[in-house]
Amino acid sequence: MSNLLIVESKNDKLFMEALIDNLNYNICIEPPICINDYECLAGLSQSKLINALKALAADSQKRDIQKVGIVIDIDNFSVDERIQWVSECINQVFPNSANLSQLGKFIEISTATGEVIKLSCYFTNVDGKGELETVLKTIKSQDSTFADCLVSWRDCLSQEGKSITDKDFDKFWVSLYIRFDTCSNREKKQAERKCSMKNFDYIMKEKVDIWNLEHPALEELNKFLRIFTDE
Repeated sequence: MSNLLIVESKNDKLFMEALIDNLNYNICIEPPICINDYECLAGLSQSKLINALKALAADSQKRDIQKVGIVIDIDNFSVDERIQWVSECINQVFPNSANLSQLGKFIEISTATGEVIKLSCYFTNVDGKGELETVLKTIKSQDSTFADCLVSWRDCLSQEGKSITDKDFDKFWVSLYIRFDTCSNREKKQAERKCSMKNFDYIMKEKVDIWNLEHPALEELNKFLRIFTDE
């Protein structure tokens, strides 16, 4: 049997892989955890999630998929709004399935050919809002003087009648943290490859310690991953 995570982007995939590894869950085709594949949405829209679910339905005829997790950003939506959004996508592909009502609980979805799969959701957030960069900003583990000075820059913008969204600010903060607070002099010689979100795979493989993967902000996500260990 195999379990599948549908994630929003390559960077979400890389972060989830690092977190699962930190939890010492085996990425394999047998219990205790079988999260052994990812479908990357590469940006979020209902059409993309619907297409990912259609691919899941087709794939279930070729392999024994037991559990599926959908992990997307909550952004500025409420949990109920996001659940409704995901439910609409599920109903487009699996019309006879139970309704999704809460996070971290499985519902059963049935394919047209009779396969039954358990499905659950988690929305990436910190204090009920945000996305991956919001989480990364929260769980940083190193001195962040360069990135933190962006607060003064944002205040300056406000005084000049300009503004930047929280979403863009968090992305900018994480980029500066990686580039200026945690990049060694040697790495700076290859800054684009070793000191940027553009190549997040290098960061998560070679410098994962710049994040605190034991941070309390990850508790709910860890609980979500834990349900994949149950028989």
